[in-house]
Formats: sequence, structure tokens, C-alpha cells
Amino acid sequence: MSVLAIPRLHFPSTLVLGATLLALIVTAAIVGIWVTPYDPTVFAVRFRLQAPSLLHPFGTDEFGRDVLSRILAGAHLSLATGFGAMAISLVVGVPLGLIAAFHRGAVQEVIMRAVDLLIALPPVLLGLLVLAVTPPGLFKTIAAVGLVYVPILVRLTRAVALGLLEEDFVQAARARGEGALPILWHEILPNAWPPIIVECGLRVTFAILLGSALSFLGLGPQPPASEWGLMIAEGRDFLTQAPWVCLAPGLSLCVLLVSVNLVGEGLRERLDPHLRGRAHA
Repeated sequence: MSVLAIPRLHFPSTLVLGATLLALIVTAAIVGIWVTPYDPTVFAVRFRLQAPSLLHPFGTDEFGRDVLSRILAGAHLSLATGFGAMAISLVVGVPLGLIAAFHRGAVQEVIMRAVDLLIALPPVLLGLLVLAVTPPGLFKTIAAVGLVYVPILVRLTRAVALGLLEEDFVQAARARGEGALPILWHEILPNAWPPIIVECGLRVTFAILLGSALSFLGLGPQPPASEWGLMIAEGRDFLTQAPWVCLAPGLSLCVLLVSVNLVGEGLRERLDPHLRGRAHA
């Protein structure tokens, strides 16, 4: 008796699916800066709080502005917050982690005790402390969110570097008489990038969410900007009357977070040697 062979279905990998979604969002963000169905800043009070329709697929807000146009126009703000914050964390956190791993004693203690102090503060509270002393704005929000994740990258970089410092190729570089900077730059850093990239890919999700939370509290871009967290805050007063004003930017934010998280998980599957075989199974 022959057995019916069931063909194996091949679904897109986590990385491909996440990258595709993220590419669509980035494309929409770039296009939205220049082209939108309606002007996202012009008031049209006679069309206020209209339900989703063919003319306004996501409805209109309390000022008659097209919600879809505002989401497209503000997509780059959420993207800039997440990826800009991670760039700042990388530029500050990775060198500090390498220095703390290579230079023991007082240098390491000063860096790591400062890191412990920052980690002890909740992320939102730390962001509030940074933004409370200066007027709110996009670049200050990016800097505040980036500062929040510096301690995590310092700790990760230091832990990875400490393991690499015991490897034979580093001992050989020391035996050749190479100094601290050449060893860190040519020996440690190239081998430390995979776990750092994976961590950044996963942390971008939290950075976007924290940036939106700060904007929701009024500490990010100010009106008439159409940052998604700010749009949710502006529409909460109309949640029962016109829920689409809040739901549309909220769902857009969810799709962005899911896509970035899928990319981070896909990078982890590709770069982590313990999961690399499972990813291709």
C-alpha cells in the first residue's frame, strides 16, 4: 500500500517576513514625507470625526485632518526615534564597554558603577529626567531614549570582550607588542559585532515604544507633528466617539513593532551559532 506523500510547505523565514514588512513601512515613511492623500496639517472642521470611508480610509480627526495622511507623514518620526536612539547607544555604549573590559581597576569601576546607577532607574523615569530639564523635541527624545539603552550595551560589550580577551589570537597580539587600541579595534571589535547587532535589533522595538510613550506624555515632537504616540494622546478624548483616531496610529505602531521584532529574531537565528542550524532546518 502506497503512502500518500504530503508536500512540505515552506513559509517565509522570520527575517524575510520582518524585513519585508519593515521595508514597506520605511518606503511609506519616505513617500509620506513628500506625498500624502491630503495635507496632514490643514484643518477642515466641517469634515471632523468622519468615520473611515473611501475618501478617508482611516477617517478624520477632531480637526478634520485625514488620519491616513497624518500616519504616513509621521512614520519617519517613529522610525527615527528607534533607530536614531540605537545609533547613539552604539556610539556611546560599545566604546565604553570595550574600555571597561580592557582596562581593569579604577577605570572599570567608574564605568560600571555609573552603568549600575542608570540601570537602576526605570526607562520611562530616566527619559523623563533627561527631557524634564530641556524643552521637548524630536532630537532630544532620540538622545534621551538612546541614553536609556547605553548601559545595556556597555554591559553586553564588556561581557563579550572579556571572553574574547582570553582567546589565543588576542594573546598572540599582546605577544607581538600591540597596544590597547589596535587590539580592541582589530581583534576584539570584529568578533564582538554579532551579539551586539542581535541585541540592537531586539532593543530597537523597545526604543520605538519608549519614544512613543514619551511623545504620548507630551515630551516628544509637539503639535502639529503627527508622531504616532502623540496622535494616540490627541485622540484619546474621542475614543468612544471616534475610536479610529486612536486605533489607526496604534495599529500602525503595532505593525512597526512586530516587523522590527521579527527582524531582530531573524538576526538572532542567523548569527547565534546555537540557533543557526535550527533556522535552516
